[in-house]
Amino acid sequence: MHEQITLTTPALLFSAISLILLAYSNRFLGYATLIRGLHEKFKANPNEQLKGQIANIRKRLYLTKNMQFFGVTSLFLCMGTMFLIFVGQQNIAVWIFGIALIMMIASLGISIYEIQISVKALDIHLSDMEHDTS
Repeated sequence: MHEQITLTTPALLFSAISLILLAYSNRFLGYATLIRGLHEKFKANPNEQLKGQIANIRKRLYLTKNMQFFGVTSLFLCMGTMFLIFVGQQNIAVWIFGIALIMMIASLGISIYEIQISVKALDIHLSDMEHDTS
């Protein structure tokens, strides 16, 4: 037997998911700006270091796309859960809400992985600067 959930249960996640999606969108916009800058640098002076940065940004961009996909899917399923509760389909609503939670877990997990990649990329830049000053 499943736990009973009310309309407020998925609604509680609504604001959290919205804020996470806003952060993901800001990250995406940051990558777009960075990519445009790298594009100009690469056109002016193509080199291996820029190719490495481009590959890193491409990977992070696709991770961000997947984070957004799972986050939006989670939000969509929360809305579906609220509708199902509203029309009296409690058992289906519980399952849909469970899937929404899994989607949000996937989104957050990808976010953690993307942050680790970003930190490694920044570490490389920091170590380059340390070597230049020694």
